[in-house]
Amino acid sequence: MSEMSKTFDPAAIEAHWYKHWEEKGLFRPDRPGAEPWTIVNPPPNVTGSLHIGHALDNTLQDILVRHARLKGKDALWVVGTDHAGIATQMVVERNLAKDGVKRTDLGREAFVDKVWDWKAESGGEITRQLRRLGCSMDWANERFTMDEGFSKAVLKVFVELHRQGLLYRDKRLVNWDPGLGTAISDLEVETREIKGSFWHLRYPLADGSGFIEVATTRPETMLADMAVAVNPEDARYTALVGKQVRLPITGRLIDIVPDEHADPALGSGAVKITPGHDFNDFEVGRRAGIEARDMLNMLDPKARIVQTADGLVPAELLGLTTAEARTAVVARLKDEGFLIPHTDKDGVEHDAEPRTIQTPYGDRSGVVIEPWLTDQWYVDAKTLAQPAIEAVRSGAVQIVPKSWEKTYFNWMENIQPWCVSRQLWWGHRIPAWFADDGSVFVAETEAEAQAQAGADVALSRDPDVLDTWFSSALWPFATLGWDGSQSPFASSDVEKPVPGAGFSTALETNGQLGRPASQLGGRYPNDVLISGFDILFFWNARMMMQGLHFMGDVPFKTLYLHGLVRAADGSKMSKSKGNTVDPLGLIDTYGADALRFFMAAMESQGRDIKMDEKRVEGYRNFATKLWNASRFAQANGIGGSTTLEAPTATLAVNKWIIAETIQTVQAVDLALADYRFDGAANAIYQFVWSRFCDWYLELIKPPMVGDQKGVVDDETKAVAGWVLDQILVLLHPFMPFITEELWHALSPREHDLIVAQWPMADARAIDPEASREIDWLIRLVGEVRTARNELNVPPGARLPMHVRDASPDTLARIARQGAVLARMARVTHAEGEATGGAGAAQVVVDEATFVLPLDGVIDLDAERARLTKAIAAVEKERDALGGRLSNASFVERAKPEAVEKAKADHAEKSAEAARLHAALGRLG
Repeated sequence: MSEMSKTFDPAAIEAHWYKHWEEKGLFRPDRPGAEPWTIVNPPPNVTGSLHIGHALDNTLQDILVRHARLKGKDALWVVGTDHAGIATQMVVERNLAKDGVKRTDLGREAFVDKVWDWKAESGGEITRQLRRLGCSMDWANERFTMDEGFSKAVLKVFVELHRQGLLYRDKRLVNWDPGLGTAISDLEVETREIKGSFWHLRYPLADGSGFIEVATTRPETMLADMAVAVNPEDARYTALVGKQVRLPITGRLIDIVPDEHADPALGSGAVKITPGHDFNDFEVGRRAGIEARDMLNMLDPKARIVQTADGLVPAELLGLTTAEARTAVVARLKDEGFLIPHTDKDGVEHDAEPRTIQTPYGDRSGVVIEPWLTDQWYVDAKTLAQPAIEAVRSGAVQIVPKSWEKTYFNWMENIQPWCVSRQLWWGHRIPAWFADDGSVFVAETEAEAQAQAGADVALSRDPDVLDTWFSSALWPFATLGWDGSQSPFASSDVEKPVPGAGFSTALETNGQLGRPASQLGGRYPNDVLISGFDILFFWNARMMMQGLHFMGDVPFKTLYLHGLVRAADGSKMSKSKGNTVDPLGLIDTYGADALRFFMAAMESQGRDIKMDEKRVEGYRNFATKLWNASRFAQANGIGGSTTLEAPTATLAVNKWIIAETIQTVQAVDLALADYRFDGAANAIYQFVWSRFCDWYLELIKPPMVGDQKGVVDDETKAVAGWVLDQILVLLHPFMPFITEELWHALSPREHDLIVAQWPMADARAIDPEASREIDWLIRLVGEVRTARNELNVPPGARLPMHVRDASPDTLARIARQGAVLARMARVTHAEGEATGGAGAAQVVVDEATFVLPLDGVIDLDAERARLTKAIAAVEKERDALGGRLSNASFVERAKPEAVEKAKADHAEKSAEAARLHAALGRLG
């Protein structure tokens, strides 16, 4: 072993150890006969780079997988990336545009080849960055949602769902991105607050008897209006239900229909209905008997005005953008007297009422999203959701924190059909072929489709691809080799759940919902899934649906949902705000271990994390403290342990640290079992920093123990080495790099720390009396040090210490620990009682009072004057802050962060005043 460096340098060890682990295959599951343990990573986009959310998500996963490995399990962390249809296609198109090339210039096949080329050259950035974070993933079996095996599984699932009637083609509204020319998911829609207007319009009754007033933020959509809805309970409109209005501009006759969507308390209580361009209106239209195929469409794929099916849109409006059409429609409505002016508070008339409008934008294209009526492929999510609902209700899947269950049930019980087609070139092409007569043939291959259609029928393949969420829903089993050829059940005793019948069709065992035997080599179901709550429905729920349907079992036993990492002020991070944090920059500055520990220590179930770089710096300091403690150990002949069990100890200090270690192991075990990452991290932190470094290493410094010759005795070496090993193993899942480095620095090892054995929490090794004695010693030393500090006693001054009212046990402890007290508290036990009172500090610990005469050590009068002056100053500040906080105007009008700071400052000054009063009181 070489002598450790004086300074801890994270960069010097991180690259070395990660390369070592990966080259030795230590991330691969290779423990025949051991219990399999499996987790899959939420596949990041192949276009992505590591952001702070990835850092949190993957840190938590790595903690669990490293912990499982240390517990002796055959741990597998499945790693891979998502082909990210929209994002990847955009990246490649931008690259082509630099050379003046469009994808349409290349054609579909050549463009897809370009995407594969890009993936080979540039698609691995995020996987390299995950390595920098220390993620112990099974890179040898890295998967990609477009690789051959996975693609085969995707096609199999699509075809099977279609065969079972659970996947179909339908005309419905979708979120349409005119910039990208494709349908997108809700997750890809970014809602922004935009200053807009609210127009009030007169729609004349067809019989000439009057008009009905409607209001809208999108007046241009009236070109495709098909009804006016009123609430059936609204007496104002009862007589108008069934009548018609003649629309301005188009002259179209539309019905006045009753529907509860119309709220009598909002506006006029009457709502214009454009079923082809509004999600709520679509449902109102269907309830009114309008078929989707008959709903009017007034937009093309670029969101420009087109002629409706009835031909009533004026020619001069055709080809306009929605913004241009809005201006033209409002002008014409105003000219023809159909616009009702808005009068502001000053009595001035305006064309519209100003409003702040929640407007949907494409998160990648940056253009306004339009609800658009189009033919797409849909999955019958309502049917597939039923077993997934039952799985959570029964406890087959545990959602942590449990508070998310209510949200899950609410969404799943009201789930809508899932649009799974996208108008892109990059992705899994939909395995459907069309005949000229409109017939559709779904098959895994074109040959199979042709066989269904007949040899003489000309077929053309659907140009669309599948939503990436469709393929990633298969991640927990398709990554493990499932391609549809395997039987979904390892046991013939278990019936496959019938779609829609609920998960309870599986066997019941001891009153609990039974499961099929483990599948795919015991890797399915996965043990746990770590995910952000924001993809609970887009990914987590869909994995449950597909896993239950195709595997007959849940995809994971536990679903842990973590919060968001927010900016220091609590706001959401975004590039537009400029408040994002680069985790790689933090790693460069503080090391991966410090960032990982910060993530774990701050991850409290159900709460978001506020980014705090000072805390990251603090955890780098924590690593440095452990480094220096290990250097002390190495310098004093303390090495690694040769036993998992605690060594035999006779000294109270060694018995105490053994007990403290065991209690820490117990606390960490309980915390990790409950997915309390913060509890586990903080238990380790407090033990290492306070109990081990600040106290134990100080208590055993020679010549205070052992043979009094300036060396650590053999018992203490054995105990200290054992404790340090337990620390390294406990801390390894959180801080893998420094712990592996120290593991090898302390002793020659037969194996690496990453595959060591987790500590045993053997309570039989705890000696309660020894623990009480050292706890007493620590409290006494701490109180004496506090008194010395408060009273400005010179650090080198050694004080006599008299004791009053001490029990025989306390006197015995003083006798045994006298040498330690002399060194650590700078006191000597003096015989006889001191009078206390003026000129002596008094410290009370348990039943005993310890008196420290100060006459001749400090200038008592000067010290009283100093304390009195300090008390006056701090109380003045305290009272000023108290006055601000009692001022209702300040509390109500000031920024919340200013109020919180004032409260914190007031508490700090109050505590400081109390300490100074106590110090003055010690002087009598």
